[in-house]
Amino acid sequence: MGLLFQIQNDVQSIAEVIAEALKVETEIVDKDGTVIGATGRIRGQLLTNRTDTFINQYVIQSARTFVLENPGQHRLCASCSEKEDCIYTGGLFYPINVNGICEGVISLVSFTQQQKHILLINQVSFLDFIGKMADFLATKISEKTMIKYLKTIIDSVCEGIVACDVNGTITCFNHTAEKTLGISSENAIGQHISKIIPNSLINKSLTKQKSIYDEKVSYNNSHGDIINLVSNATLIANGPSILGAVESFTEEDMIVRAAYRLSSNEQASAFDKIIGNSKSIKSVKSKASKIARSNSTILITGESGTGKELFARAIHSASCRAKEPFIAINCGAIPDSLLESELFGYDRGAFTGANREGKPGKFELANKGTVFLDEVGDMPLHLQVKILRVLQEKVIQRVGGTKDIPVDVRIIAATHQNLRELVEKRLFREDLYYRLNVIPIHIPPLRERPDDIPVLIEYLFSKFPKIMGKNILGFTKEALETLKNYTWPGNVRELENAIEYAVNFCPNEEMISQEYLPPWLTDSAAPISDEDFKQKLEQSEIELLKDALQKMGRSLEAKEQIAKKLGISVSTLYRKLRKYNIE
Repeated sequence: MGLLFQIQNDVQSIAEVIAEALKVETEIVDKDGTVIGATGRIRGQLLTNRTDTFINQYVIQSARTFVLENPGQHRLCASCSEKEDCIYTGGLFYPINVNGICEGVISLVSFTQQQKHILLINQVSFLDFIGKMADFLATKISEKTMIKYLKTIIDSVCEGIVACDVNGTITCFNHTAEKTLGISSENAIGQHISKIIPNSLINKSLTKQKSIYDEKVSYNNSHGDIINLVSNATLIANGPSILGAVESFTEEDMIVRAAYRLSSNEQASAFDKIIGNSKSIKSVKSKASKIARSNSTILITGESGTGKELFARAIHSASCRAKEPFIAINCGAIPDSLLESELFGYDRGAFTGANREGKPGKFELANKGTVFLDEVGDMPLHLQVKILRVLQEKVIQRVGGTKDIPVDVRIIAATHQNLRELVEKRLFREDLYYRLNVIPIHIPPLRERPDDIPVLIEYLFSKFPKIMGKNILGFTKEALETLKNYTWPGNVRELENAIEYAVNFCPNEEMISQEYLPPWLTDSAAPISDEDFKQKLEQSEIELLKDALQKMGRSLEAKEQIAKKLGISVSTLYRKLRKYNIE
């Protein structure tokens, strides 16, 4: 059926108006030849297809008016099987054009010579009249199409949209609103907003006659569950007159998830960004890429600093979940008392000091995506049970809550510890170990892949001088040999620290020589501690900032240039100056 069928009631009414006004029988067909509106003898053919109407076909193709004076004898009637016994004596045909396309034809037909006479002597005024009716139908089609188009747009947005007239009667209720509140648009449209959504923001906006933005609200869905939303209610006005209001809302959890994804500085870490050409690292990358698109749980093992999180991110980026969140949590860096609420969230009133509206945990934020449990061997036993339930039943329960919340996440776990030994010591659950160890991936330490050291040095050296705004000419032969021959107990992370250290201390326009390398690379003593390294790094940063201020000045413009050279924001520069008490 064509577009005319969508306004069939209007089409039939127009046919009857024409017939009554002009005292002739009227037929309106769509571009497929289906009778959409008819009067008199033709009415019995409503919604039937008239493929034999050659005149209508001509008008539809040409989009021009046509006057038929001699039915059966005109050249357009030559193919008609009924041309010798045509029941018509004459006709006027007018196209219904919508945006340059003929969507149908209005025809006035006669069955007697008297009716034909009336048609022909009044053809100018009759054509003018049915032309206006054709324009009216074209406008109706355009309106219907536009309404359908707008509805499609409104239904496609991720926000819930509810619109009301000035009296609070719902006029629009989009698909997201249906899904969020569990109420169909058929049951909502035409009802008062207070009946469908008690205490709604839109009702408040209409009552106060002002728009309200970014307000947190709690509504009940059709099941009686409380849904926390962030909502906006905007008044619709025509000059001083209020016509109604529109409320748009998003579930708070979705906003938190989006904010977390944007603020977590996720980068598309594909496997080609993992630096290394050695046989062992290529083998690990090949294995990881093969299972990336699977939903199986992965356990990544390896010494600290080998790049376990980098591999986890690469697996996520190559998976079917790549467009969803990747959320990493270090199980050993968060106190046991906080880890449970971080992972599973909490309901309102769960504990003193808790957010009164509750808070989603990492598993909820990562729904449809990936959760990376780093240092999973440090997780306390009572939480291991809850992780096991996530893996087995795909549900979590917030702290202080009683409702099971379904979650669809892939878990990638990592540890530098020997989980088998922890299982034997009863420090790690055996059932959880087997659940996590579905796909084991071991990343070899840097000392076992010396071929990767030169490639990593080259990559890291291309990174740090740009960040620090320095022009370093490279490494001396002796410095390179020292870097290549070191055993790197801290793996890639230690190598990265060493290059950063050297770039910090090497003067501009010089090569990095032995004297600028970290002392632990050449000293026979134990490697420098993390605290000592941090202090030395901070000292080099202080000297770098003081030197830049002395050379470039302390004006706002100078500080903007310094920040630009260092590859940091002006606000970060000011934070560093305050941190080191540099005037």
